[in-house]
Amino acid sequence: MTMTPFPVAQKKPQLLRLHHQDDEASRVELATGLLAEVSSIAPKFLYDALGSRLFAAITELPEYYPTRTEAAIFTTHKAAMAAAIGTGRTLVDLGAGNCEKAANLFDALMPARYVAVDISADYLSDALDFLQFRHPAMDLLGIGIDFSTTFTLPPQADIEDCVVFYPGSSIGNFTPVQAEVFLRQIRAAAKGGGLLIGVDLVKPVSVLEPAYDDALGVTAAFNRNMLTISNRLLDADFNVSDFRHIACFNSRESRIEMHLEALREVTVCWPDVNGASTGKSGRVFHAGERIHTENSYKYTLDHFATLLHVAGYTKIRYWTDPNDWFAVFWADH
Repeated sequence: MTMTPFPVAQKKPQLLRLHHQDDEASRVELATGLLAEVSSIAPKFLYDALGSRLFAAITELPEYYPTRTEAAIFTTHKAAMAAAIGTGRTLVDLGAGNCEKAANLFDALMPARYVAVDISADYLSDALDFLQFRHPAMDLLGIGIDFSTTFTLPPQADIEDCVVFYPGSSIGNFTPVQAEVFLRQIRAAAKGGGLLIGVDLVKPVSVLEPAYDDALGVTAAFNRNMLTISNRLLDADFNVSDFRHIACFNSRESRIEMHLEALREVTVCWPDVNGASTGKSGRVFHAGERIHTENSYKYTLDHFATLLHVAGYTKIRYWTDPNDWFAVFWADH
């Protein structure tokens, strides 16, 4: 007689919505950045629904090496990673998005629990529902929160002795000083846990710059879409055609910089915003003047290992691709 196994009862993912869009704060932040001596827009304003889709398209471009190179490192070395990290721990995924990067490690790390952290709770909700279907017995928790300035999670996260997963080289969006602070915050919050993090490495400019300025112009559209977002949030009157996308490697700072450069003299106006430091309601951009929109710092292996040591991690190892273009670090106490 053949026995039919009982189906595994499917759990339901939990979702905490802790981030709430503050439109007035966004207006003040945008106006303050635009009116600064060196005009800037924070990179978080790259991502609306269109911006997120454009970035997804960027990751498929032949010039954009980070996504596929990191994925190949995980494919090649995930057994060694599991041996170093251990199995059965809580996996905390920062900037989880669709959760696929973390899910691809489930077979190796066999997490007892998965905590997905992202600024967009709605995006997490759909991703976690699909992930729960694939892993019906796993405890799943989604936390919609902005961790870009301070890394703090609610008590429900319960991340003691966890594995914090921060792939995709997002650490490069912080200055090295900011990165050290952020890494210290992760170490303190994880209460004895470790960190599995993707880091983009220094490489020839002939490889770096095309990754941020592709031939099809997808990255240019991604960057210039920030002006459309600013128009919507700030009620500004940017004309996208007045600006061009610039991406260049600053060798002194070891970072890729993205800018929007005015093609001609143009005046941009917006309603007065309470809290804007100068009280102005617009700015003249001269031809060639730039709005700084994003940095992406590139590290050597030794530099990033030192940064981890300074942040308090003592056991550090890493895996790279054959070209040493990208690295995945495991840092523990």
